[in-house]
Amino acid sequence: MYLLIALSAIIFPFLFLVILRMPAAKGMTISAVIVIVLGFTAWGMEGDVIASSALQGVHKAVTILWILFGALVLLNTLRNTGAVDRINLGFQNISGDMRVQVIIVAFLFGSLIEGAAGFGAPAMVTGPLLFALGFRPLAAATIALIADSTAVAFGAVGTPVAIGLSNNPNASEGFFQDIAVSVTTMDLLAGTFIPFILIAILTSFFGKGVKDAFALLPWTLLIGVVYTGSALLYASLFGYEFVSILASLTGLMIAAFTAKKGWLLPKTEWKSALRNDFEMAGEKSDLGIITAWSPYIIVVVLLLLTRIVPWLKTFTTSAIDFSWSNILGVEGITSDWEFLYSPGTVLVLAAISAIAIQRKSFNTFTSASQESISSMKMTAISLIATLIMVQVFVNSGMNMNDLVSMPQHIAESLASSLGPVWLLVAPFLGELGAFITGSATVSTLTFSPIQYNVAMETGFDVNTVLAAQLIGAGAGNMICVHNVVAASGAVGLSGKEGDIIRKTLIPAVIYGLLAGLSGFTIMQIV
Repeated sequence: MYLLIALSAIIFPFLFLVILRMPAAKGMTISAVIVIVLGFTAWGMEGDVIASSALQGVHKAVTILWILFGALVLLNTLRNTGAVDRINLGFQNISGDMRVQVIIVAFLFGSLIEGAAGFGAPAMVTGPLLFALGFRPLAAATIALIADSTAVAFGAVGTPVAIGLSNNPNASEGFFQDIAVSVTTMDLLAGTFIPFILIAILTSFFGKGVKDAFALLPWTLLIGVVYTGSALLYASLFGYEFVSILASLTGLMIAAFTAKKGWLLPKTEWKSALRNDFEMAGEKSDLGIITAWSPYIIVVVLLLLTRIVPWLKTFTTSAIDFSWSNILGVEGITSDWEFLYSPGTVLVLAAISAIAIQRKSFNTFTSASQESISSMKMTAISLIATLIMVQVFVNSGMNMNDLVSMPQHIAESLASSLGPVWLLVAPFLGELGAFITGSATVSTLTFSPIQYNVAMETGFDVNTVLAAQLIGAGAGNMICVHNVVAASGAVGLSGKEGDIIRKTLIPAVIYGLLAGLSGFTIMQIV
């Protein structure tokens, strides 16, 4: 009975969004009401805990909406300056094949943003960029979400590893390093196929079929091996903080070079995902390619500096702090918003810098801001409802019935019945945590102690099980409801969240299975 109640935060969003195809604004509002009622009546949560959890959800939604606004205002500003047309022409010079553009923009550039910022920012940046390059909105959002997966295990300069695993008995720098090597070793099988899976989803749903993906199989495997192989090398040599950043930069160089040369690529360019109203700029742009890309370069540089340089990190995390601690006096219910540290602020600053660099009027930024705000209304409702449900679910351990939290109850129930095959289950527990909470770090922070205990009881290697948790949490990024809501809003597709999840669910399951099989293989070898 309690397990069914705990699963309500999974069952009802899936029912309303995926099966009944409700818009997220409606489906998630109903789901939130159901979870709140069950939390109060069946789980024994007190009114003040539910109220503070709801306010926590609203506050967290605002922080995400700020990132979404930053991504949209940057894109709209660059559209108004003509930079997007110049970027598009630049891609045409490398390759006009939309399959190649997916790997370079969504997978590799997105992984670079993930390594620098995390917190859902990559899909909100690469989705609109893909849309600006001519991709259909549904294709842009779907591909951006699937691509933001492999790099998520290391997130923003290693946060899912350092913070996510911090409540384990072995927590230490050496332990984190060992897990990082285990993650990258397992990804030699699982993560290597993500570029091909991306193309297979693209051609299957937005083209004539998966056969058009096999034409790129050699090239996508090369890029996959370059990314995962270099990630293992960097994890072994330099530690876990810069794995995603360095591996994506390595992949970008190889991908751009080989695509420009046409190596391992078919001669026929694939453009089936191009939207009908898209028109390629016919005239040569006055902007240089570096000038056009400079705002995105500024984004990456500022994100890295604010996370690596100690004094700058201290300043940006403390100078303007809108965090809300112990909401309504309930200890432990807190929502952080370090304004200058937020990727949203960096994106807005990059948009303003584009005006100066590309020598345009400030009205360009103003009109872009108005356009961005007007397109976010339904997304805001959806995100607020989603985050309210999530926070009530996560905080359900604060109750009068002495019950563990709903997510912990789900995890313990799974562990008690599926222990013998836990290596296959472990990635999906990570996915489940990310699906609900929207964060690989929170998923790992919540479930890694359970993963650790199951590994000890069953005799599975602890490092392998925890690595599976991290990989699964990254895969869960593809289907996380609030990421889907944000990504769909970023391409003007609010109301189609269920359609997106139906497409991203397939690669999320495949990635989880590959991670589990990889874990079993490693156990046999060791």
